[in-house]
Amino acid sequence: MPGATAAATPATATAPGAGGGDAAAIAAGDALFKNNCAQCHAVNEQVVGPALAGITKRRPVSWLLPWIKNSSKVVASGDEYAVAIFNKYNKQQMPSFALSDQEVNSILAWVTSQEGQAGPTAEAKPVVDGKPGDEAAAGGAEAGAGKYVDILLIVLVVVLIVLVVTLVIIGNLMKDVLRGRKDLDGRDVEILEQRFDWGKMYRSPMLRGIVGVVFALVLVYAGVQSVMAVGLTQGYQPTQPIAFSHKLHAGQHQINCAYCHTSVYKSKSANIPSANICMNCHSQIKTESPEIKKIYRAIERKQPIQWVRIHNLPDLAYFNHSQHTQVGGLQCQTCHGPIQNMEVVYQYSALTMGWCINCHREMPINAKDNKYYDNLVKLHDTKNAGAPFTVSSNGGTECSKCHY
Repeated sequence: MPGATAAATPATATAPGAGGGDAAAIAAGDALFKNNCAQCHAVNEQVVGPALAGITKRRPVSWLLPWIKNSSKVVASGDEYAVAIFNKYNKQQMPSFALSDQEVNSILAWVTSQEGQAGPTAEAKPVVDGKPGDEAAAGGAEAGAGKYVDILLIVLVVVLIVLVVTLVIIGNLMKDVLRGRKDLDGRDVEILEQRFDWGKMYRSPMLRGIVGVVFALVLVYAGVQSVMAVGLTQGYQPTQPIAFSHKLHAGQHQINCAYCHTSVYKSKSANIPSANICMNCHSQIKTESPEIKKIYRAIERKQPIQWVRIHNLPDLAYFNHSQHTQVGGLQCQTCHGPIQNMEVVYQYSALTMGWCINCHREMPINAKDNKYYDNLVKLHDTKNAGAPFTVSSNGGTECSKCHY
């Protein structure tokens, strides 16, 4: 039986040795691991699946290649080791991956280079606003500096208030001293006893006119703002049927957005993840949580989870996620804000036509090594010397791009 042969075959020298593989392969493997494997595996500790340290010693690369690409096929073949792993982890199915042999070898090279090192929970630097390591430390320093500036401003305001009160008290004391003097002439007494006539100021036609104009302008401004805000939902933060924390999943655990929103790089829409994707992890993790049990009930009843949509565009506007993420190379945070810091997701950006157009006017296009843009860039540089080649330069502000 092929599976039995594979199970009996010792690990061979074809596997990358500890610390083996060139730097480029290890770097590529790091990125591939984070995007495809980190949700379920760690190198030196068990997560959803087994720890991967020593994997190239336990299994030869010739066995690992088909296993990583399509573990279901290897299990179905009757391979003893594959069946044992499958049963040990409660028959949790590992997803199939459309990876090349070179990409798999890069992942293995990176895994091998990390063996014996402290896991991320032991050595990872604290995460602050979704920024780990030194970046988090820098962010913390900036936050500390901002805090000191706020304290300084508060102190200055208090000092100014004390100075004003002190000057008023000194002024009243000086008036009392002057009133006790008998050598003051009539002009001095008149100045000393003069009072501000608030009634005269109130009756002033000029003041009434200024106040009336300002009041009218405030009303007009408030009315225009109310009309302009019709249909806008910036800040919208509905309560979801299941408490899901992006701060925990995307921030603390650094799960790639595309792991759950699988179509974000290849479709017009970024799909709402199905309950099956949740179960990839939660068939093993926090199974007794009341919120996770809601997922179990939805699956048992064969009913979809009724997630509340947050980001809505009018039907008259066309938007394609893949064009922005895959072609444009934009990060999710460009439009959705610091999603990795949100306990409950809300609409971060205005998503108005003006907001989109401003982005198209400012966003440069990476035309390097893309022959499609060669002539366009030449024509643009000839006519607009020094100006960047932006989305707008490529027709990104034409009406028909989004309305047709």
